[in-house]
Amino acid sequence: MTFPRPGRAVRGSDTGRPIMALLDLLGRRWSLRVLWELQLHPATFRELQARCEGLSPSVLNTRLNELREALLVHNGDAGYQLTAQGEELIRRCLPLTEWAEGWAAQLPTQPEN
Repeated sequence: MTFPRPGRAVRGSDTGRPIMALLDLLGRRWSLRVLWELQLHPATFRELQARCEGLSPSVLNTRLNELREALLVHNGDAGYQLTAQGEELIRRCLPLTEWAEGWAAQLPTQPEN
């Protein structure tokens, strides 16, 4: 399976706009978690699997292949690590993370029935 490519129909968009292709890729199970863990420091396959508790080897392998094909991750001497594009993506996501923290703090602590 290949990663969602701009210009082709992707989940949520028949036009394949680049943002929709990216959101499709990042919306796949474990994709964001893998990227987030690799922002800390490179990791071998086993280290990365341990950091992503509950992630099966087959899903990790699939996600790493997709993220490598998308040029966000590469396998270097120190293990899997973010590419320059992957690092930039994480940097650009940090403001969204801050926004989400503020949003979550404003939500009621328990859902109303």
